[in-house]
Amino acid sequence: MKITAIETIRVAEFGNLLWVHVHTDEGVIGLGETFYGAGAVEAHIHDTLAGRLLGRDPLRIEALNRDMVNLPLAQASTGVEYRAASAIDFALWDIFGKVCNQPVHQMLGGLAHDRLRLYNTCAGYKYVRSMSIKPVSTWGLGEAEGPYEDLDAFMNRSDELAESLLDEGITAMKIWPFDPAGIETGGNFISAEQMKTAIQPFEKIRRAVGDKMEIMVEFHSLWNLPTAKKIARALEPYAPTWYEDPIRMNSPQALAEYARSTDVWVCASETLGSRYAYQDYLNVDAAHVVMVDLCWTGGLTEGRKIAAQADTYHRPFAPHDCTGPVAFAAAIHCSFSQPNTLIQESVRAFYRGWYTELVTNLPRIEGGYAYPMEGAGLCLELKPEVFKRDDVTLRRSTL
Repeated sequence: MKITAIETIRVAEFGNLLWVHVHTDEGVIGLGETFYGAGAVEAHIHDTLAGRLLGRDPLRIEALNRDMVNLPLAQASTGVEYRAASAIDFALWDIFGKVCNQPVHQMLGGLAHDRLRLYNTCAGYKYVRSMSIKPVSTWGLGEAEGPYEDLDAFMNRSDELAESLLDEGITAMKIWPFDPAGIETGGNFISAEQMKTAIQPFEKIRRAVGDKMEIMVEFHSLWNLPTAKKIARALEPYAPTWYEDPIRMNSPQALAEYARSTDVWVCASETLGSRYAYQDYLNVDAAHVVMVDLCWTGGLTEGRKIAAQADTYHRPFAPHDCTGPVAFAAAIHCSFSQPNTLIQESVRAFYRGWYTELVTNLPRIEGGYAYPMEGAGLCLELKPEVFKRDDVTLRRSTL
């Protein structure tokens, strides 16, 4: 079997998403996806990676992955090179599964769980859907498209939101009410008034549902270390499950100091690329929960190695997902195959909303749990309607 063509697909409405089709001479086509900077990733795929991949056996996944990331500027990053490699890596695993007529989780070693507990990242329908992905850029942006405008809800009606999630069997949620203050002050300090405002959603949740709901706190790397520690202490009475990316993820020593300052778990990090970066953080006890975004860190090939690496340090694995539907499916396959998976991120406004416009299938989600996908490969395809849209752009490199 040989790779005969690599095709990229972009849709203007979802400007940060890039899909990849890897074509073979036996008619098997693999689907991949990555997120953010789609134009730059597209250029790298066609201008650099196509020359390394065309004509080669798509089932030699490890070798191809190594060749894609073995570049001078692609070491332990989440830059263009790794995002491009991730998209193609997904497609290679999709081909592998299709050739063997098995789902990707089986190709990764089989099911380690019968079902996966989910937490809901409380984004809304427009979150990450435009070219802007700033964490607060879509608050109050027009009328809600449906019942799951959870971004606005966690800031203004977090008690009602928690009750709504519990009604669906979802017992964990992630929110980021400190972001407006962090953006306003540059993360250098937080005033007493800002602190009080940001803590209000936690107070409402605990009053409404007590400890029935776990709360993960996303900080989007906005804070300096002293202020992050101050916020951590202020939140401890509300028993958060974890603090995610409180500071910029470029100093293992600083994050280790932060981790020592609080009893709450530290989760790191969707912004790290490759197992080499994670090694630095694990070696200094900076992270309790290892989070990885599979479409930024080298795909399933690297993601499963990071999961195993975390297990070596007795750390749980919790894949990030707040991007596109193919990456969500890939994360579900990976999570099911790894024995140390703690919980899987999901966004109900996405999997009940715009994901359904783009792909033929999604994981079955019931009662706060995801169940294994059935079929071959990643078990989903882009809908034919995607290719008929007026705003679709295709680019193709051929053997």
